[in-house]
Amino acid sequence: MRVSGLGEMRTSVERVIDEAGPDAIETLRVRLGRAGSEWSYFPGDPLARRVHHVLAERVLREAPVLRGGERLSAVAGAPVVIVANHLSYSDANAIEVILQLSGRQELSDRLTVVAGPKVYSDIRRRFSSLCFGTIKTPQSSGRSTDDAVMTPREVALAAHRSIQAAAARLARGEALLVFPEGTRSRSGRMQPFLPGVARYLRESGAWVLPVGIWGTEALYPMDEGALNSGPVTMSVGRPVPATTLIARGGGDRRLVMDCVGFAVGALLPPEYRGVYDDGAGQSEAARRLSVDLFQ
Repeated sequence: MRVSGLGEMRTSVERVIDEAGPDAIETLRVRLGRAGSEWSYFPGDPLARRVHHVLAERVLREAPVLRGGERLSAVAGAPVVIVANHLSYSDANAIEVILQLSGRQELSDRLTVVAGPKVYSDIRRRFSSLCFGTIKTPQSSGRSTDDAVMTPREVALAAHRSIQAAAARLARGEALLVFPEGTRSRSGRMQPFLPGVARYLRESGAWVLPVGIWGTEALYPMDEGALNSGPVTMSVGRPVPATTLIARGGGDRRLVMDCVGFAVGALLPPEYRGVYDDGAGQSEAARRLSVDLFQ
């Protein structure tokens, strides 16, 4: 960890753990062991979340920037699918912390993140995943880099279970965070959104909320195990009812997800937009629909 004040940070974390008591520690231990054990929903853990907030106070030496935060009022208390670009394993945690620091605890408290298998691959990542609820989902065969490659049938069955779990969380009024690129971008530039992610948007009462985030690629670089200090910015777009988006997209999953991709890209600096830059050659119909719905 390449941040200053490690001794003070360790003292603060130890204090939080001591204050939590043995029952909370045992609950965290059990949840750490279970996280990612099946294609299902895993609840967050209050102690893990508190520890991460203490760490964030030290790692985020500069206050993170939230743009468009006033748009979050439209989804207060409502089921919502938050759709974001993906730069780092720290993206979901950064979003949760930014919501907390900006006074949007109502939204952060009901956050559930759709997470790929790598999130559960070691104890540090599993610990970070317990800062919120998570739903384990398989990567598509085209994006997967796991040693144990699943068959298409196994991927389909696992994905179906994940989508069912997501629908159940949205029915409870939760906020579902998805990263439709299916993997972190190695260049920092957005990759095409996977059409299959549109299945998470079918919940009739949900909103779709585009979010752009940057700076996390330096916070937790892809090829490093170290956590660095640095600035992070999160930009929130206009929320749109999922039913409206799907209807306007004619049920075409590719069109729907490219439409949302352009909405997320519009929230990012040009160098992050990748295929969703205006001149990148993606569907012109999707770009026009995105402007019409999200801007």
